Amino acid sequence: MLDCPRTSDRLGDAQMKTSDARVSIVAPARKVWLALTVPELVKQWQYGSDLQTTWQVGSPIVFRNEWNGQVFEQKGSVLEFRPESRLKYSLFVPRPDLQDIPEHHFFMTYELTESGGVTSLLVRQEDPRPALPDEPASGDEGPDVLSSLKELVEVKMP
Repeated sequence: MLDCPRTSDRLGDAQMKTSDARVSIVAPARKVWLALTVPELVKQWQYGSDLQTTWQVGSPIVFRNEWNGQVFEQKGSVLEFRPESRLKYSLFVPRPDLQDIPEHHFFMTYELTESGGVTSLLVRQEDPRPALPDEPASGDEGPDVLSSLKELVEVKMP
Protein backbone atom coordinates (compact mmCIF):
# COMPACT_ATOMS: atom_id res chain seq x y z
CA MET A 1 0.00 0.00 0.00
CA LEU A 2 1.30 3.44 -0.93
CA ASP A 3 -0.32 6.57 0.40
CA CYS A 4 1.01 10.05 -0.30
CA PRO A 5 -1.05 12.89 1.19
CA ARG A 6 0.57 16.31 0.95
CA THR A 7 0.18 19.15 3.41
CA SER A 8 1.70 22.59 3.99
CA ASP A 9 2.24 24.56 7.16
CA ARG A 10 3.11 28.23 7.61
CA LEU A 11 6.02 28.97 9.91
CA GLY A 12 6.50 32.70 10.39
CA ASP A 13 7.26 34.21 7.01
CA ALA A 14 8.52 30.92 5.55
CA GLN A 15 6.29 28.26 4.02
CA MET A 16 7.12 24.78 5.37
CA LYS A 17 6.04 22.24 2.80
CA THR A 18 5.43 18.83 4.36
CA SER A 19 4.86 15.63 2.41
CA ASP A 20 4.00 12.32 4.00
CA ALA A 21 4.14 8.97 2.28
CA ARG A 22 3.32 5.60 3.83
CA VAL A 23 4.05 2.11 2.67
CA SER A 24 3.35 -1.30 4.22
CA ILE A 25 6.18 -3.77 3.70
CA VAL A 26 5.74 -7.47 4.40
CA ALA A 27 8.96 -7.86 6.37
CA PRO A 28 10.24 -7.26 9.89
CA ALA A 29 11.38 -3.74 10.82
CA ARG A 30 14.96 -5.04 11.12
CA LYS A 31 15.03 -5.85 7.40
CA VAL A 32 13.44 -2.53 6.37
CA TRP A 33 15.96 -0.72 8.61
CA LEU A 34 18.84 -2.37 6.75
CA ALA A 35 17.43 -1.18 3.42
CA LEU A 36 17.24 2.37 4.81
CA THR A 37 20.74 2.48 6.31
CA VAL A 38 23.16 0.14 4.48
CA PRO A 39 24.80 2.07 1.60
CA GLU A 40 24.79 -0.87 -0.86
CA LEU A 41 21.04 -1.35 -0.28
CA VAL A 42 20.18 2.38 -0.32
CA LYS A 43 21.81 2.65 -3.75
CA GLN A 44 19.32 0.07 -5.10
CA TRP A 45 16.20 2.12 -4.29
CA GLN A 46 17.46 5.72 -3.91
CA TYR A 47 18.16 6.70 -7.54
CA GLY A 48 21.53 4.89 -7.59
CA SER A 49 22.94 7.29 -4.99
CA ASP A 50 26.11 6.50 -3.07
CA LEU A 51 25.47 7.06 0.64
CA GLN A 52 28.27 8.22 2.92
CA THR A 53 27.70 8.53 6.68
CA THR A 54 28.61 6.95 10.02
CA TRP A 55 25.00 7.37 11.27
CA GLN A 56 26.30 9.04 14.44
CA VAL A 57 23.94 11.85 15.48
CA GLY A 58 25.54 15.14 14.40
CA SER A 59 27.75 13.50 11.78
CA PRO A 60 27.65 14.39 8.07
CA ILE A 61 25.51 12.54 5.55
CA VAL A 62 26.11 12.73 1.80
CA PHE A 63 24.13 11.29 -1.11
CA ARG A 64 26.27 11.35 -4.25
CA ASN A 65 25.03 10.59 -7.75
CA GLU A 66 26.38 10.99 -11.27
CA TRP A 67 24.13 11.83 -14.19
CA ASN A 68 25.20 12.71 -17.74
CA GLY A 69 28.79 13.06 -16.59
CA GLN A 70 27.96 15.51 -13.80
CA VAL A 71 28.31 14.75 -10.09
CA PHE A 72 25.45 15.80 -7.82
CA GLU A 73 25.75 15.81 -4.04
CA GLN A 74 23.18 16.37 -1.33
CA LYS A 75 24.82 17.07 2.02
CA GLY A 76 23.45 17.35 5.52
CA SER A 77 23.59 16.03 9.07
CA VAL A 78 22.22 13.01 10.91
CA LEU A 79 19.68 14.33 13.44
CA GLU A 80 18.19 11.11 14.92
CA PHE A 81 19.17 7.46 14.71
CA ARG A 82 17.04 4.98 16.69
CA PRO A 83 17.66 1.53 15.19
CA GLU A 84 14.63 -0.18 13.66
CA SER A 85 12.42 2.73 14.77
CA ARG A 86 13.26 6.27 13.60
CA LEU A 87 15.78 8.00 11.36
CA LYS A 88 15.99 11.73 10.62
CA TYR A 89 18.51 13.83 8.73
CA SER A 90 18.81 17.23 7.09
CA LEU A 91 19.91 17.74 3.48
CA PHE A 92 20.91 20.63 1.26
CA VAL A 93 20.38 20.27 -2.48
CA PRO A 94 22.48 22.81 -4.38
CA ARG A 95 20.51 25.37 -6.40
CA PRO A 96 21.84 28.51 -8.08
CA ASP A 97 19.47 30.71 -6.06
CA LEU A 98 20.20 29.20 -2.60
CA GLN A 99 23.12 29.38 -0.21
CA ASP A 100 24.10 26.35 1.87
CA ILE A 101 22.73 27.65 5.17
CA PRO A 102 20.53 25.79 7.71
CA GLU A 103 17.40 27.67 6.59
CA HIS A 104 17.75 26.07 3.15
CA HIS A 105 18.08 22.46 4.36
CA PHE A 106 15.11 20.13 4.20
CA PHE A 107 14.44 17.25 6.57
CA MET A 108 13.77 13.57 5.91
CA THR A 109 12.21 11.39 8.61
CA TYR A 110 11.63 7.63 8.43
CA GLU A 111 9.43 6.03 11.11
CA LEU A 112 8.97 2.26 11.28
CA THR A 113 6.24 0.38 13.14
CA GLU A 114 6.09 -3.41 13.01
CA SER A 115 3.01 -5.53 13.66
CA GLY A 116 2.45 -9.16 12.74
CA GLY A 117 5.44 -9.38 10.39
CA VAL A 118 4.43 -6.24 8.47
CA THR A 119 6.32 -2.98 8.81
CA SER A 120 4.52 0.31 8.28
CA LEU A 121 6.95 2.96 7.06
CA LEU A 122 6.14 6.65 7.25
CA VAL A 123 8.41 8.89 5.18
CA ARG A 124 8.08 12.61 5.89
CA GLN A 125 9.82 15.42 4.02
CA GLU A 126 9.73 18.88 5.58
CA ASP A 127 10.97 21.54 3.19
CA PRO A 128 11.33 25.24 4.11
CA ARG A 129 13.05 26.18 0.82
CA PRO A 130 11.30 28.63 -1.49
CA ALA A 131 9.91 27.00 -4.63
CA LEU A 132 11.42 27.77 -8.00
CA PRO A 133 9.06 29.73 -10.30
CA ASP A 134 8.77 26.80 -12.76
CA GLU A 135 8.71 24.07 -10.07
CA PRO A 136 5.57 21.91 -9.97
CA ALA A 137 3.46 22.17 -6.81
CA SER A 138 4.10 18.54 -5.88
CA GLY A 139 6.39 15.82 -7.15
CA ASP A 140 5.52 12.28 -8.15
CA GLU A 141 8.87 10.75 -7.18
CA GLY A 142 7.72 9.51 -3.76
CA PRO A 143 5.59 6.52 -4.75
CA ASP A 144 8.17 5.24 -7.29
CA VAL A 145 10.99 5.34 -4.73
CA LEU A 146 8.85 3.64 -2.11
CA SER A 147 7.75 1.00 -4.61
CA SER A 148 11.43 0.31 -5.31
CA LEU A 149 12.15 0.10 -1.58
CA LYS A 150 9.20 -2.27 -1.03
CA GLU A 151 10.29 -4.54 -3.90
CA LEU A 152 13.89 -4.56 -2.64
CA VAL A 153 12.88 -5.62 0.87
CA GLU A 154 10.10 -8.06 -0.02
CA VAL A 155 11.61 -9.68 -3.14
CA LYS A 156 15.32 -9.03 -3.61
CA MET A 157 16.75 -9.11 -0.08
CA PRO A 158 17.37 -12.51 1.55
